Amino acid sequence: MDHRIWSIVVAAGSGQRYGAAKQFEPLAGARVVDHSLAVAARHSDGVVVVVPPGEPVPDALRADVVVEGGATRSESVRRGLAAVPGDATIVLVHDAARPAASDALFRRVVDAVLGGAAVAVPAIEVADTIRHRDGGVVDRAELLAVQTPQGFDAAALRAAHANGGEATDDASLVEARGGTVVTVAGERTNIKITEPADLVVAAQTLGTSGSSAAPPPSALRLRVGNGFDIHRFSDDPDRVLVLGGVTFEGARGLHGHSDADVVAHACSEALLGAVGRGDLGSHFPDTDERWRGANSMELLAEVVRIVAADGMVALNIDCSVIAESPKLAPRRHEMEAALSAVVGAPVSVKGRRAEGIGGLGRREGIAAMATALLTGAGG
Repeated sequence: MDHRIWSIVVAAGSGQRYGAAKQFEPLAGARVVDHSLAVAARHSDGVVVVVPPGEPVPDALRADVVVEGGATRSESVRRGLAAVPGDATIVLVHDAARPAASDALFRRVVDAVLGGAAVAVPAIEVADTIRHRDGGVVDRAELLAVQTPQGFDAAALRAAHANGGEATDDASLVEARGGTVVTVAGERTNIKITEPADLVVAAQTLGTSGSSAAPPPSALRLRVGNGFDIHRFSDDPDRVLVLGGVTFEGARGLHGHSDADVVAHACSEALLGAVGRGDLGSHFPDTDERWRGANSMELLAEVVRIVAADGMVALNIDCSVIAESPKLAPRRHEMEAALSAVVGAPVSVKGRRAEGIGGLGRREGIAAMATALLTGAGG
């Protein structure tokens, strides 16, 4: 029997956890989705790509068919499946956010379906200890982490989606109808992009494997950036003090166009300096009313995305705050946790007094200095 293989590359997510549509982020000279489309095309007679609904279609998507996704992943796959020709006998479903899936992995999945499996999924053993949120450790020997591409007998996949249904992957829908799921060896390098640091790992994998949709990065690089910010205290009694994303109730606020979070600003300046992208004011000028009262942690998150677009991620940031008041030590861990969550890497915060020297010593304002270490792939 002659088999016709079609792939559905699901690129319809909004990237809520990442903070942007991660499938369209730059990666190794192309976009994340371009790498996923390239490997799918090498193992298919045709490719359908499912894009975010209600958004302009991204340029130059190398697919045979482009369709809009739905409100859920399952609905997006159904819309993609509707565009697959009726004579397709095997359908592969692949997440666009897994750009480092290898040719060998695609071949293993296809071979399993050609061998008679209704569903074939790549899976890897769980290496970490897994705990329930309410306590207790899960026996990881009983667990497998499932990846994509997932391969299906086309008729089985169509039947599983015929009456709707929702699941985090399509194999679960087929299994719910009595289908048997066969596992093949997955790849630890086949990571799903969920945060900016994953782009560096994926770039290194693509460069090593030679399977990139673009020229591979040449080498690992390290960059260091320094940041500084200072704000005077505000005369507005309603102005609140925000440092490192933490509000200090009852403390005198700082004057500024945004929320004047000097800690978040210094961290942002350090990141931008490391990649040579100017300063915070060049991206969020105080002459632009859009940034009046802006949450500086949101600006920091945007800076992290700017840095990631250059193929770089933070390894750590160290920040020193110079202030006579308030006392930072009781809230230091809160600031570190908030900043680290946004940056995607450890951020340490230290408080220092100015010992009565200068304007800071006279309690006229607060200053912060930060040093960031970044890593990335490429020259």
